[in-house]
Amino acid sequence: MQNKLSFHQSSVSLEIIGLPDYSNNENKDQISIISQWKLTIVDKPLIEGKIEHLGPIMDAFYIYSNLLIKNEIPIYESKLIDIKADNIHIHNIVLKSSKANVKPLVLKIGNSLLSDTINCFDQLNESPKVRIKKTDTLTKIPKKLKFGLNKKVKFFNFFIPPFFAICSLILFSSSFIYFYSPFENIEKKELTNPK
Repeated sequence: MQNKLSFHQSSVSLEIIGLPDYSNNENKDQISIISQWKLTIVDKPLIEGKIEHLGPIMDAFYIYSNLLIKNEIPIYESKLIDIKADNIHIHNIVLKSSKANVKPLVLKIGNSLLSDTINCFDQLNESPKVRIKKTDTLTKIPKKLKFGLNKKVKFFNFFIPPFFAICSLILFSSSFIYFYSPFENIEKKELTNPK
C-alpha cells in the first residue's frame, strides 16, 4: 500500500504518493520512492506528474522567485516549464507535457499563489517523512547571486546604526550649545555678587 503525504498553504496543496525504501530499513510511514505527486491550486487545473518532473518544477519556482527578489528580469525557461511575469502581480506559467500531441497547460497566478506554492515546496523539502533527491540546478547558481540580497542587508545593518547614533549625538549636543551660553552665567553672577 502506498503512503500519501499532503502539504498545505492557504489555497495550494501538494500531495506526494510513494513507498518507503525497505532495503534501507525505513519506517513504513516514510516516502523515499515517489511514484506520483499532485499540485492543487484553487481555481486552477490539477498539476500532476512523475518524480522526474517534480524536481525541475520546484527548481523553476525557486529560481524564478529568486530573480523576483533580486529585482532582476523574472524569466525562467526550460523543456518542462516556462515562468515569466505579466506584470508585478501576475505570473504566467506554461507547463509542457513530455507526451506527444499534448498542448501545454497555461496558468496565470498572482503573488499570493506563487508564495503559497513555494511554501508547499519548502514544507516538502523540510519534511522528515519524505526523501527526495536534490537536483544540481540550485547549487549551480553562483553564491554571488544567491546571497546578493543578504550582503546588502548586512551592509545596512553594519553602517546604518552608527550613522544614526552620530547624527543623534550631533543633534542632541547642538541643542545644548544653542540653549546654554556661559557668558550669560558670568554676567548674572557679577550682578548678584558685586565687589
